[in-house]
Amino acid sequence: MLLDLDAFFASVEQLDHPAWRGKPVIVGGSADRRGVVSTASYEARAFGVHSAMPAAVARRLCPDAVWTGGHFARYRDMSQKVMAIMRDESPFLQQVSIDEAFLDITPGAYAKESPVDVARRIQQRVDALGVTCSVGLGATKSVAKVASEQNKPHGITVVYPGRERAFLAPLPIARMSGIGPASQKALLRFGISTLGDVAAADEGVLRSVFGKNAQMMRARCAGADTDPVIYESEPAKSVSNEISFAHDLTERTDIEAALATVAAKVGRRLRMNGLEASTVTLKVRLSNLQIRTAQRQLDEPCADEYVFSPILYALLDKVWAPGVPLRLVGMAASRFDGAAAQQPSLFEEEPVAEAAPEDTVQNRQRSRMAQDQVRAGLVQATDIVRNRFGEGAVQFGRELRTKGNLTGTASKNPADYKKPR
Repeated sequence: MLLDLDAFFASVEQLDHPAWRGKPVIVGGSADRRGVVSTASYEARAFGVHSAMPAAVARRLCPDAVWTGGHFARYRDMSQKVMAIMRDESPFLQQVSIDEAFLDITPGAYAKESPVDVARRIQQRVDALGVTCSVGLGATKSVAKVASEQNKPHGITVVYPGRERAFLAPLPIARMSGIGPASQKALLRFGISTLGDVAAADEGVLRSVFGKNAQMMRARCAGADTDPVIYESEPAKSVSNEISFAHDLTERTDIEAALATVAAKVGRRLRMNGLEASTVTLKVRLSNLQIRTAQRQLDEPCADEYVFSPILYALLDKVWAPGVPLRLVGMAASRFDGAAAQQPSLFEEEPVAEAAPEDTVQNRQRSRMAQDQVRAGLVQATDIVRNRFGEGAVQFGRELRTKGNLTGTASKNPADYKKPR
């Protein structure tokens, strides 16, 4: 099943502000500061307001709406209560965002009842919290996702096994996850407008639109995908990322660009999950498939790629020699217990023979503090943009340098799909 909370942020606001119930409510940024709509209540949607719409446009469409900047701690608390309800029914939960999650309730050891009965019970318990949800039931994740959007708000849509293709076939291509605006335009040029058309399309056409994902998208549109529910059985012990190259790297500048890219991904995942690591591990795979690793303890736990990157560059010298081809680089961050792994000194520190002038020391300290502030601001700004508009909304030169040499194997780390906790 796929559970999707209905107009979630706006619904929580209406729950907490009884006078707003039945009125158009918009959660988002200020129309006077180029804000964007995060969520609109169904009353506001009747005026044409929708998520990601510029706030200035939303104000013109619905001038009498109640506006609020949002209370995200409250939304996260409510989300956690909903996820706890789902876990009561099955441990196989995959939360994909703050208001959406898959749950495997295939009849068996953990779900002995009909999936329809389980879904109804979950929906009733969510109702009791004061918000509503829509549920899609199907034999695959893509079918459940599409079904959850079929009867919003507060609906349950069941697609029984064997009826997937008939359910999906007449729906417009925009309904399927993975078919964005660019793909829609490309498909329409070939006369492909429904999910059934995609399922029956020529292989060459699909490859020209989806590339390496052609078969996956055909399977989704036919209701035949086999992606499992990816659940968390225990807290993460490490956060990692790695990149495989279509062509081996031999130049240090290219390798360091790839290391900076994996460091940025790991840093972001740590921040999204409220973690700080005390250990950094570098992994490389040579062209002969030999794997080498090197590790370093940090002086203080952190989640900052600008700290990780120079450490990875230094570790590189321990596992790689100039000119040796590399086919993979990776990084793991671990030890989340908050204990800094400091190496005690064997000797008492001796005074420096000639101390630097006090004003020089102060200038250096001020310079370092200013650099730290700029770096922290950059990390925070990129996180905000990516949280709102997606991972591809901001890209650095290091990522572009590496992008053209990837094998196409994408990471499926669940942390990528979670909102910050």
